[in-house]
Amino acid sequence: MNGILDRIRQIIEGHGVVLFMKGTPEYPMCGFSAQAVEALKKAGAGNYHFFNVLEDAEVRANLPRFSNWQTFPQLFLNGELIGGADILTELQECGELTRIISELDQAA
Repeated sequence: MNGILDRIRQIIEGHGVVLFMKGTPEYPMCGFSAQAVEALKKAGAGNYHFFNVLEDAEVRANLPRFSNWQTFPQLFLNGELIGGADILTELQECGELTRIISELDQAA
């Protein structure tokens, strides 16, 4: 099992913004994934990495153990779990997600 946890860690550490979701940003496969994509779009995150958990059963089964977050989507910023669609929406509505994304873009 360490191999899959290392793989998940590499995905997260390899990108400043990573969204583990069901489907793709163009074709989200659940309402919560669509909500997360919309929050990122409104926050100005044009260039982020996404991972379709429906295409990789091993990642889908083990990411909740890795992150200690049981549902999808899951957003990681600079290696840190931010949360799911509800938290992303709240952060976007109060302007915090826009600020974080802007800081990440400036640092890149």
